[in-house]
Amino acid sequence: MYSGSSDGESHEASQRKIPPASSMLWVRNLRRFIGSGAGLGSEALMELETKRILLDIFKEKQQKSAEAGTIPSFYKKKPEEGSISHRVQRLAKYRFLKKQSDLLLNADDLDAMWVCLRENCVIDDATGAEKMNYEDFCHIASVCTEQIGPKCRRFFSPSNFMKFEKDESGRIAILPFYLYVMRTVSLTQARIDMSELDEDSDGFLQPHEMENYIRGLIPNLAQLRDMPTAFIQMYCRIAAHKFFFFCDPHRRGKACIKKVLLSNCLQELMELHQESEEEVTDTEQAENWFSLTSAQRICDMFLALDKDMNGTLSKQELREYADGTLTEIFIERVFDEHVRRGKTSGGNSREMDFESFLDFVLALENKDTPEGLTYLFRCLDLQGRGYLTTADIHSLFRDVHHKWIEGGNYELCIEDVRDEIWDMVKPADELRITLSDLLSCKQGGTVASMLIDVRGFWAHDNRENLLQEEEEPEEE
Repeated sequence: MYSGSSDGESHEASQRKIPPASSMLWVRNLRRFIGSGAGLGSEALMELETKRILLDIFKEKQQKSAEAGTIPSFYKKKPEEGSISHRVQRLAKYRFLKKQSDLLLNADDLDAMWVCLRENCVIDDATGAEKMNYEDFCHIASVCTEQIGPKCRRFFSPSNFMKFEKDESGRIAILPFYLYVMRTVSLTQARIDMSELDEDSDGFLQPHEMENYIRGLIPNLAQLRDMPTAFIQMYCRIAAHKFFFFCDPHRRGKACIKKVLLSNCLQELMELHQESEEEVTDTEQAENWFSLTSAQRICDMFLALDKDMNGTLSKQELREYADGTLTEIFIERVFDEHVRRGKTSGGNSREMDFESFLDFVLALENKDTPEGLTYLFRCLDLQGRGYLTTADIHSLFRDVHHKWIEGGNYELCIEDVRDEIWDMVKPADELRITLSDLLSCKQGGTVASMLIDVRGFWAHDNRENLLQEEEEPEEE
């Protein structure tokens, strides 16, 4: 009994006194020594290296199989604001844009180039136009390089000379070449300015960035210099919206800089460089969306429609647009397709805000463009099927016919109008009209006007008389 209890106590004591192997210093040192490979023989080292190679091969196969079954990554997280990578990115962008800006010709350089072109060209005896052959072209390049610097050399490449129309003697006119240089410089400067405003450097401009770009142009545009200060913010909002209507068709809230540069919108905006008193008529100012006259017209129109002055338009208020000539069904479809549901009144009310109103006006004033016709087609497509049937045409024109009769016009047959529309469009499928059919027939805007606006149908019905009235003043 005594010896047994003594053995049990000694065994328990030994378990309490001996620490685990992993906590002993000499065990840890031995494992570290063996793990480094220093204490192993050549055969053991070879075995260890073989295991490593096989493990690498196994991991590589696992990675390939995993990549084959997943979608490749297309999103990279942008550097956080204020981080080192963000600062480096901004500094690199600033230096690059500064370098590109220094390579551009300024106004004095362009004037000097024009002088060089005129002094070293030849006069065509037949037309009196100022022209140059390739030898003159190379000589002018040398003169411009001496007077202006090497930054003008890139415009005098053989490929640029070949871009222009040549006469029978192989000469090109100097004016188209000079206009090409000016346009290239202008577009490059515009791209630099837009890139500076592109905060995340993704090649796209957000609405506030586009508005800032337009605000910076106002002092340099002759027709906008005298704009009231209180109206500048609203003007920039209206002007920027046209860029997004045409350059952001998917309504992602950002416009590609390259697409903006190539769009007609930028060219239309740059037309405001002309002095309004001498070179531009009142009609041209009203037709230019970016003119001060047009922007004020849009604001006055919205304020006149907003009877309750709550900053949005209801269906009843929008029905007064264009003197109430738009059909009821079209107004309903506009709200269904292009007006977001309001957050008030339990989310059941829909009212058109100013941004949606700008889209509405742009679509109606640009019905012949793909963007405007796409907007309208969504309203015409009553069932949301992507095409129009004879039943859709009948339903749409029924409201036009009602307004037509109310206006005291002659009776007409809806089926005859439907057949006329079919003849105008000539759809690929005889039973349905698609958006592609309307775009390809080149009369999509006219067809849309006939189906949504009684005044548009009247203009089509009296097209011959209107054309004759336009030709008579020219003959006089």
